[in-house]
Amino acid sequence: MGMEIERRFLVTADSWRGQGQTRRLRQGFMCVEPERTVRVRVIGDQAWLTLKSKISFVSRYEFEYPVPLADAETMLDVMCALKIEKNRTRIERDGRVWEVDEFFGDNSGLVLAEIELPDEDTPFDRPDWLGAEVTRDPRYTNAHLAGHAYAGWSAEERARILD
Repeated sequence: MGMEIERRFLVTADSWRGQGQTRRLRQGFMCVEPERTVRVRVIGDQAWLTLKSKISFVSRYEFEYPVPLADAETMLDVMCALKIEKNRTRIERDGRVWEVDEFFGDNSGLVLAEIELPDEDTPFDRPDWLGAEVTRDPRYTNAHLAGHAYAGWSAEERARILD
């Protein structure tokens, strides 16, 4: 059984830039519910179908399967009303991998960083480019952002962290 344990943070400085490999991601959501999501993701010429189910704010069951690129493109076009695009930069630091997501389109201006951990209580060093933790704030999930774009958030909503 697959499990994902990750913490999510706002990125407040640009000092992460140039530190890792960056790739463009497109993803669409077929199911967006508080307890589960189903998405298709395309990176370059590869694609995956991913199913997630909430265990806690930090942990989720995650099952990911490769799918043919043509199938994924059709799924994005026909089955996914909610979509996002972003650049993801993978940065290795202190034996861990950070993924920094810079969003485009209606989520432009939002930059988030995630770290996957072996368990919820694993300690880690925080890079200086991290801001507030938003792991427990469901507004910062990709599934939520696909339907509630960051561009539409008021200044008060952006300042309020639910964590």
